[in-house]
Amino acid sequence: MRDAIAAAMSRSKHEIPHYYLAHTISLKRALAYLAELNAKRPIQERILPGALLLRAVAVALWDVPELNGFWIDGAFRPSEEVHLGTAVSLRTGGLIAPAILDADDKPLDQLMAELHDLVMRARGGHLKQSELTSATITVTSLGDRGCEAVWPVINPPQVAIVGFGAVVERPWVEGGTVVPHPTVVATLAADHRVSDGHRGGLFLAAIDHLLQEPAKL
Repeated sequence: MRDAIAAAMSRSKHEIPHYYLAHTISLKRALAYLAELNAKRPIQERILPGALLLRAVAVALWDVPELNGFWIDGAFRPSEEVHLGTAVSLRTGGLIAPAILDADDKPLDQLMAELHDLVMRARGGHLKQSELTSATITVTSLGDRGCEAVWPVINPPQVAIVGFGAVVERPWVEGGTVVPHPTVVATLAADHRVSDGHRGGLFLAAIDHLLQEPAKL
């Protein structure tokens, strides 16, 4: 597996002109919404913040579709579907990124259920071939490892990857007053042959906007 990862990442850094952006997002409203939602549910049906982040990424791609697709034979091929590759670390070592298919069409409850199922089957070696080959963009997170930001490498032939760090309390200006807010650093690595920093910035801003109105997700 390390050989396969090395080959893919070496190809990515050699062939793809990456550009990187970062955006710090307040999760005060999003976490309050989840707390209220989960208070009415049994533990096994509660929604984790990760599912809300995935949903925000999937919906934000509607505004910046050039981040969703593939670079093949010298040209960009956009995807009409949003299949979110979700990076999963394996207990035996290594990393795979199976896809949640049609993530933008699925409500938050279904997305959470499919995320849990996908992680369990990935670690148990029971993934479908379509889940391993269909991702149109990848999302990775190292927040559970305490990393505040991750600068990921694009998985070719995809043209973008999104990273999320740990949820960290930071000083935030609210109504002219500095108060603590739970925040997350969202990062984007994208292919400069397909998009530029302006469009990438709009994408991260769209994720931020969606997370400020979590009930609409």
